[in-house]
Amino acid sequence: MLEGESDWIDRFARHLQFERRLSQLTCKSYRRDLGSFCRWCAEAGIERWRDVDSEHVRNFSASRYRKGLSPRSIQRQLSALRTFFRYMIREKQLKKHPVQAVRPPKSGKRLPGNLDADRMARLLDLPGDDPIVTRDRAVLELLYSSGLRLAELTGLNLGDIDIADATVRVTGKGNKERILPVGRLALDALRSWFKVRASLADPSEQAVFVSSRGRRISGRSVQARVDHWARRQGIDMRVYPHLLRHSFATHLLESSHDLRGVQELLGHANISTTQVYTHLDFQHLAQIYDRTHPRARLKDKSRTPTE
Repeated sequence: MLEGESDWIDRFARHLQFERRLSQLTCKSYRRDLGSFCRWCAEAGIERWRDVDSEHVRNFSASRYRKGLSPRSIQRQLSALRTFFRYMIREKQLKKHPVQAVRPPKSGKRLPGNLDADRMARLLDLPGDDPIVTRDRAVLELLYSSGLRLAELTGLNLGDIDIADATVRVTGKGNKERILPVGRLALDALRSWFKVRASLADPSEQAVFVSSRGRRISGRSVQARVDHWARRQGIDMRVYPHLLRHSFATHLLESSHDLRGVQELLGHANISTTQVYTHLDFQHLAQIYDRTHPRARLKDKSRTPTE
């Protein structure tokens, strides 16, 4: 075990939570990635933080790759280490940064998936009107209507939704708040849910969405319900909460071509994060071009050219 390992990781976690105001989920991910590195150090016989150098970090990265970890996951682990060692330098525990010169493995660009409009309409057309179905309909409609992250959805409290103003206030990454519009069908679904919510929710519970036990619904439960309805509705692809956010962004960009507007709605700090959806939009436009432009359509091979 590294010298003072648990103590410094605890201090770092408090720094992330209270100084940088990162979400609990992000802090948990940092802890997990640091734990992975500490276990590797124990196996390598490294006992002090100041003994860690760039070669050690490269070997750690290589060992993760050999075990089948994806380049994207290794990039995330190196990012956690980079942030941690920067904190240790700030606290005067280290003088050099062992991760600074380490390049993460390159990963191919992976475009986010999305549901087309027909599949989305089928997914949202839930049969039934009991409280659980009514809740699930409101969950799905709100995810797609406003492009919420899963943690943003499960973190909603009753005061965050303004039915009269058709808006929802969410707390996103970095504890940043933003106000988002809510569509007409999502509003109808929320109104229906609020009428029956008391039949499930504990009297003191402030969460918008609750489980059958009456407390705030968990992210894992939402994932399970989205998967359940995708299968039930015959959607022929894997469906998960973030896919509805991708679909929201893709469909909005296809219609508006307003990249900055979509960035604001998604709560992306950098426009480069939002630009991935322009690739999807370009694919859509390219397909239209191939189908409709006279110079793009394939010639009918059954016709022979005249001389």
